[in-house]
Amino acid sequence: MSDSAISAIEVFYDGGCPVCLREVRVLRRLDRRRRIRFTDIDAPGFQAPQNGPAFDDLMARIHARTSDGTWIHGVEVFRRLYAAVGFGPLVAVSRLPGLSHLLDWSYAIFAKNRTRWFGRCTASTCAADSRPA
Repeated sequence: MSDSAISAIEVFYDGGCPVCLREVRVLRRLDRRRRIRFTDIDAPGFQAPQNGPAFDDLMARIHARTSDGTWIHGVEVFRRLYAAVGFGPLVAVSRLPGLSHLLDWSYAIFAKNRTRWFGRCTASTCAADSRPA
């Protein structure tokens, strides 16, 4: 196995979010070829990468960095993660126009509200959500 196959994608996830943590646990079990590197942004001492999104951006929605250094976010991260563990056909279905829009919309709602839903509001996470549009 080449070095590029090992850790083909690094996912930056919120380990303080129960739903996020459950998803990571499933992916860790499925990642038999060790293509995913998991980085918990809620871990003590975590610092956002110098040439990447700021911490608040990482907390606002899921991000990943591919082996070539490209940053991706949102539903595309999940597509890449599930493709890395061998679920390519499911990923292809998730790209269908109607379903793709539904997934993007649903994830945006989850990402915006997850800290509130799980009792983890802070000045930076929930105050911005409560401003009038």
